[in-house]
Amino acid sequence: MSIERRILARRKPGALIGPNAILQAVAVMEERLGHAETRAILADAQIERLPSGEHMIPEIEALRLHRWLSLHDPMGAFVVAEEAGARTADYIIAHRIPRPAVWLLRHAPPGLAAWALMAAIRKHAWTFIGGGAFASTGAWRFTIDRSEAGDSLPPPDSLFAWYAAVFTRLYRTLVAGDCTCRMAEPDEDFPPLRAYAISRAAARS
Repeated sequence: MSIERRILARRKPGALIGPNAILQAVAVMEERLGHAETRAILADAQIERLPSGEHMIPEIEALRLHRWLSLHDPMGAFVVAEEAGARTADYIIAHRIPRPAVWLLRHAPPGLAAWALMAAIRKHAWTFIGGGAFASTGAWRFTIDRSEAGDSLPPPDSLFAWYAAVFTRLYRTLVAGDCTCRMAEPDEDFPPLRAYAISRAAARS
């Protein structure tokens, strides 16, 4: 086997993520930005056809969508990301978590529900983290590290805001209604490692 073929044989395929990373964002973009602007962003992001919703998609497509959305509308990108993240969480709860599990989480003490939910998230993190690495510390803190993801350009901050929105809705719906997930302020511009904390308003009052 030639050196070139050995290199190709060792190379991992592009990371995959769930299609809602694009579908929910585009739905919000259509509502907020209109059809023409949404089509322009999709064209710049080289997304010719929306996912069917039935299969995993290349992560690079979602990364390009967030990058071009940020270039077209730097401030509005955060609003889109937060609403799309909430809708993605709603989809996960409605279609990816078994009904008995949803009932148990909603009726368990918040501390136990948070522990169980984070354990499930760790198990399925590959479906939304793509080429990044997910790690949690207990039930209320986690990190997303893209230092080994091979990003040609750093993802925009709106993508990391999307993660916070997903976790906020998941925890508010399944753990306690006063939960909020926030990303810690990074020490540098465009760091590959982001830290998040989920807190409860009741605990802060």
